[in-house]
Amino acid sequence: MRKLLVLVLCFWIQGSFSQATDLARIEYTYFPQKNSDNSFRRARAQVAFPFELKKEGTYLIPGFEYRNVNFKYNDPEDFNTRDLDRFQSFTITLGYTFKMNEEWRFGAETGVKIASNFSTGKIVNDDLIYTGTVLFVKIKEDERYYEPWRLILGLRYSTTAGFPFPLPVINYYKRWTEKWSYSIGPPKSNLKYYFNDKHNLQAFVTLDGFFANVQENFDATPDFSNNDNIADSMSMTILLSGLGYEYGITEHLSFYIYAGHTLINDIRLRDRNRDDVYTINKTNTFYGRGGLKFSIF
Repeated sequence: MRKLLVLVLCFWIQGSFSQATDLARIEYTYFPQKNSDNSFRRARAQVAFPFELKKEGTYLIPGFEYRNVNFKYNDPEDFNTRDLDRFQSFTITLGYTFKMNEEWRFGAETGVKIASNFSTGKIVNDDLIYTGTVLFVKIKEDERYYEPWRLILGLRYSTTAGFPFPLPVINYYKRWTEKWSYSIGPPKSNLKYYFNDKHNLQAFVTLDGFFANVQENFDATPDFSNNDNIADSMSMTILLSGLGYEYGITEHLSFYIYAGHTLINDIRLRDRNRDDVYTINKTNTFYGRGGLKFSIF
């Protein structure tokens, strides 16, 4: 069961850029905006339910995630920011995985997300985001450690990516001693030190962000005449580095807290073609998040 549930991490590689072997997670993010009166707060909850099928080693993995984003938009602008301070998303996914041989496993996932400011009080077509992922996972074990190394290769497509073709997914993990492990590849790379079974510390580089529809489109540059800068959506893409600490409350339940500084901070309004029409903030700043997770390890 453990060996296959590592596939859950594959099915959480989505718009959130999540990467974890989690069956459930509750998380809060605080992200103040430097040189600005704005700030970003996000509450997030997710859960996955693996179901074994008749064929040995074959599973369906339905999942659900909810995000509530509070973007306190207090900077003075030439347009009304009232409907840009609250975004929500609801994501439903269905994963399928089977064992190809003793070392390789195939996984596929499809999903739909509803992400919007819901300013009209209803769901519209532009709120819908579709995703699809195909992955091949190789896990090599030995007698010393449960998971000495793992390789993930695949392709992922999302209607928000702005590309008419799938993007590659690649990640490599290795625990080379009892105290040390590392992971390389998007969406997260880290170097982790294990004090013992309950405490570990990591240095990391990771991606984060969100994308949501703006239901009532508006002119993002009203002071300029004869322009087509109509804001259709809002996006945030963050690249950050920092330190993280995890405490194991039980064998599978743990508390974690991450703090760092952004290397890229890109918050923009975009038009229907996903082209930039207005930059809200790009100044690098502090980032912090923490929560509880129920993991398979």
